Amino acid sequence: MIKLSHIEKIYDVPSGKVHALKGIDLEIERGEIYGIIGLSGAGKSTLVRCINMLERPTSGAVIVDGRDMTKLSTNELRAARKNIGMIFQHFNLLSSATVYENIAFPLTLSGTPKNEIEKKVLPLLELVGLKDKAKQYPAQLSGGQKQRVGIARALASDPKILLCDEATSALDPQTTKSILALIKDINKKFALTVVVITHEMQVIKEICDKVAVISDGVIAERGSVLEVFTNPQHKITKEFISVLLSNELPAAFRGNEISQEKTPGSLLLLRLIFLGDRADDPVLAEMIRTCKGVECTMLFGNLDEIHGVPFGRFIIGLSGEEDAIQNALNFLGGKDVRVEVIGYVRRNSVADEISSAVE
Repeated sequence: MIKLSHIEKIYDVPSGKVHALKGIDLEIERGEIYGIIGLSGAGKSTLVRCINMLERPTSGAVIVDGRDMTKLSTNELRAARKNIGMIFQHFNLLSSATVYENIAFPLTLSGTPKNEIEKKVLPLLELVGLKDKAKQYPAQLSGGQKQRVGIARALASDPKILLCDEATSALDPQTTKSILALIKDINKKFALTVVVITHEMQVIKEICDKVAVISDGVIAERGSVLEVFTNPQHKITKEFISVLLSNELPAAFRGNEISQEKTPGSLLLLRLIFLGDRADDPVLAEMIRTCKGVECTMLFGNLDEIHGVPFGRFIIGLSGEEDAIQNALNFLGGKDVRVEVIGYVRRNSVADEISSAVE
C-alpha cells in the first residue's frame, strides 16, 4: 500500500544543511496500523509528511497504492491526496466554523453539492460521537471532542489511508485511550491503512500492528509490536520500552557491579520473558523441583498482554553451587522461555541489613 524507497530529506537553513531523513526504506501493508516512534527531532513527522507530499523528499520514491507521488503533476497530486486523510496534534480546526462546517470543509472545497455533503457529514458525526455537537464551535469543545472533529474531517473524502501525526499528544490519558479506540474501530470498519506518528510507546502498544523506531533520520529497528516489545535490539528501542516495562534492576541490587564470574554473596540475576500459554505456566516451580541445590528468588514480575498474546516479564536471582546453577540455566534453555543472563550481583549493604533485621 505504501512503499518508501531511499527517502532523503535535506533542509537548507541559515546555519547550513540539516539532513532530516537518511535513506529511509519502509513498507506498510494495506489495512494495517503502522506506528513510527521517535524522539523530538528524529525525523518522524517529516517522514509522515513525505507520504502525502506535504514535504517533498530531496530524493527517493514515495509509492502509494502503486503510484509514485514524487512524479505526479500538481493536479494529479491534489487528486491523490483525497485518498490520504490526516489528523494533527493541535487539531487545526476552523475556529469560526461549526463542527458540521469543519467536517464538511474538504467537501465544500471540492465543490460537492450540499445534499451530498449532508449525507456524508451526518453519519460521520454519529461515528465519532458528536451528533449533538453539530452546531457548536471548537471553543465550546473539549480537547478530545476537537480531535474527534479532526478525525471525522479526515474521513470526509473517503480516504484509503489515515495519517495520525502525534494525534493524542495534547490529550489526557483517559481521552487518549478513547481516541485510540476510535482510530482502531475506524481501521476495522473501513479497512483503512493507518500510520501513527508518536513519541509514546503506550500508543504503539495500544493499537499498532507493526512499529518502526526512527532515530537521527534512520530506521533503527522495525518489526511486529510483539516482537519489538519482547526482544528489542537497539538502545533507543529499549529506552522507549523501559518507560512502560521497567528494565532496571530491583532496588536492592541497583548500582552494584555486575560480574560474569560468581563472587561471594552474589546472586546470578536472569531476566525471563514468557509468551503465550507459557506466561502462566509454573516453569519456575518446575525448575526448583527438578534442579536440586539451586535456590530461586523472585525479584520482579509482571503479566501483560500485547494484541491478545499473554506476555510475562520476570527478574529472578539464582544461588547455589555453579553446577546446580548451570543445570537450572540448561533447564530454562529447554523451555519456551527467553532468558537474558544479567550477571552476578550482590545485594546492597542496606538491603542486607534490613533482611538480617527481619530474620
